[in-house]
Amino acid sequence: MGSTRSAHTVWKGNLLEGNGVVTFHSSAGIGEQPVSWSSRAEQEDSSTSPEELIAAALSSCFSMALSHGLGGAGTPPTQLITSAEVTFQPGEGITRIHLAVEGTVPGLDDADFVAAAEDAKKYCPVSQALTGVTITLSAKLV
Repeated sequence: MGSTRSAHTVWKGNLLEGNGVVTFHSSAGIGEQPVSWSSRAEQEDSSTSPEELIAAALSSCFSMALSHGLGGAGTPPTQLITSAEVTFQPGEGITRIHLAVEGTVPGLDDADFVAAAEDAKKYCPVSQALTGVTITLSAKLV
């Protein structure tokens, strides 16, 4: 069984002074989020950006993949806290992505946690979709 999720964006104006609204169709409660060039390339404001949306997709997908891998190995996590930082350089595009995960996993040592996190990064479907950019990872047990 597969699934398809959807969203659309309405953009008004030119790139630098215009703005848009991203509407999420598949997720109850998210609704609409403003998006602008300034939030993407200049300073954070109350708008989102494509990179923030990629960071959200990657951090959630990676957390699910890591939880699945750890559970399958007999060491399910109590908690995983994952952050993703997606760096955008105007004129160059997305130049780097860094994942950081802290996990509480009873019965697992640091080396095995790092190995499981590397596997999750490799096999997470969102990571696989982002193969055009290097994704780095830091992982530690807490």
